[in-house]
Amino acid sequence: MTGTFGQLFQLSTFGESHGPAVGVILHGCPPRLAISEEEIQRDLDRRRPGQSKLVTQRKESDTIEILSGVFEGQTTGTALAMMVRNADQNSGAYDHLKDLYRPSHADWTYRAKYGIRDHRGGGRASVRETIGRVAAGAVARKLLATVADIEVLAWVSQVNTIDATIDSDTVTLEQVEADPTRCPDPEAAARMTTAIEKARSNGDSLGGVVTFVARNVPAGLGEPVFYKIDADLAKAMLCIPAAKGFEIGSGFAGTRLTGLTHNDPFVPGPDGQPEMATNNSGGVQGGITSGSTIIGRVAFKPTATISSEQDTVTTDNKATKLSAKGRHDPCVLPRAVPIVEAMALLVIADHWLRQQQTDVLPQL
Repeated sequence: MTGTFGQLFQLSTFGESHGPAVGVILHGCPPRLAISEEEIQRDLDRRRPGQSKLVTQRKESDTIEILSGVFEGQTTGTALAMMVRNADQNSGAYDHLKDLYRPSHADWTYRAKYGIRDHRGGGRASVRETIGRVAAGAVARKLLATVADIEVLAWVSQVNTIDATIDSDTVTLEQVEADPTRCPDPEAAARMTTAIEKARSNGDSLGGVVTFVARNVPAGLGEPVFYKIDADLAKAMLCIPAAKGFEIGSGFAGTRLTGLTHNDPFVPGPDGQPEMATNNSGGVQGGITSGSTIIGRVAFKPTATISSEQDTVTTDNKATKLSAKGRHDPCVLPRAVPIVEAMALLVIADHWLRQQQTDVLPQL
């Protein structure tokens, strides 16, 4: 049983949704990286609950505390520990769940594995666990921007059947943050808002897709067999609560093309390095970055907690009905955006550090 992710840039998260605190211990961050609580807080503010009427109304400031690993504004190279204290813990709202299993949650599977479960908001299965990932991702963001000018940006590209039209080459953080849906297509964002509000009023929920890009990633990151960078990205994204699918580049749509139309032709690039004229590969070929922009998409299921009545069973296997109470997101997509960014940043930072250890002999 482990809560650890990564090889060199390695993190372990801790805490439960309704425990005293949640947080992360990050190993492998190089020393002398300038970092502040304010920089980390910016990403946490994008993830926190209660930020708009489209998300759960749990009131948490999610204020970060750096406990170790930073001295006089710089990382020391030792373990970087960060914590957020839980404040708005209305655990009593979950008492009616103690003796039953919620449909499409981890209640039964946790019980089957451990013989015990924390029914208060899902315990470790709660999206609140991702606070530690986002905090560590903020450190990775600063590291990658400092050493290689790498930028990672995500946005909501689909909610239910509503698709956005977005230029992934030019979309900016300001455009993403301009609307509570975090969809930078204003027309689609308005329709998404209407659909999410309708689902909430009907006691239902919606799923969708978050798209992300990683720009300025150098060629050569990743390994050709078991630690392909696209495979590590897939694992990272599917570790996010409610994530049910991942694709990179052309993804499943590429199955409808032929090799001639799908292949990315090479053209001469600057500094004697080749470039691809297209990017169906999504910035990764043979498990190794090509130098093109990495582009991927993560599919999220509709929020499992809904207020409509559902069939379920009690912990002693008796049929019953459930109408869920408490606070929940009618659509996880807006708050998933910074989590997707964080997981991409963590993977790329880990592979960047691993590449620095690779001995490359001069061409003979």
